[in-house]
Amino acid sequence: MDTIICYRNNEEWQAEEAYARKYFACTGNRTTIKPGQLVIPRMSFLPFANEFESDLKCIGATLINSYNQHRYIADLGNWYHDLKEFTPQTWDKLHELPDNKRFVLKGETNSRKFHWKNKMFAADKRAAIAVHSELTSDSLICYQKIYIREYIELEKLCDSFQGLQISKEYRFFVYKSKIISAGFYWSNYYQDLLDMGYKLDPSEVPTEFLNKIIDKIQHTEVAEPPNFYVIDVAKTAENSWIVIELNDACMSGLSMNDPEVLYSNLKKELENA
Repeated sequence: MDTIICYRNNEEWQAEEAYARKYFACTGNRTTIKPGQLVIPRMSFLPFANEFESDLKCIGATLINSYNQHRYIADLGNWYHDLKEFTPQTWDKLHELPDNKRFVLKGETNSRKFHWKNKMFAADKRAAIAVHSELTSDSLICYQKIYIREYIELEKLCDSFQGLQISKEYRFFVYKSKIISAGFYWSNYYQDLLDMGYKLDPSEVPTEFLNKIIDKIQHTEVAEPPNFYVIDVAKTAENSWIVIELNDACMSGLSMNDPEVLYSNLKKELENA
């Protein structure tokens, strides 16, 4: 199938555009998309995802992830049921929270991690209620369902704003059942951490662990399995690995993924599909 990237011309796209154009036709205008094309909406699917899909159906083109596939990976409440054993315990009702745990709060897709102390971390149930109140009036989060997750201590590398800890965390881009690219999640801290002597290699994440996650996603009973997505995993202070997040790869930043590797491998997988 002929594939085209429909991009939003922002800074992220400009940084990867040259690599993407080596392997795919690209357009910034959906009206130029042709019948029969497979469309990768790079940073352009939101906020009008339903309308985007409807427009493409009228044209006779297809999204790499349908709207329903996008919602599965974009909403924590959907994929959580498949990955319960691999990710922190999660609640969506404040009255169900236990009294003896710490928590992090986030929207179904986004978080305010750089406002860690007053819009994400909660030392106990009372604090979680206060953070929840802050998020309900936040312009980014207020339109999303808010989830409360158990706080799991991660392997700390350094500190960031408002006490946010930078941890050993990696982002994996996946097409269907195959990892096509991997990189350290915290790109803004990457060089500093290397200079401090840290080894930041995504190959340290056990392949068996990742394969279990991918298998669960591809056999979900909640929705049609997604085609193109990212898995963010982190190392805990107790030396195990957990899933932090899933997201639609079309709407996910590269972190330290090499765009040459990402786009060349995606091209190969689509050609072999």
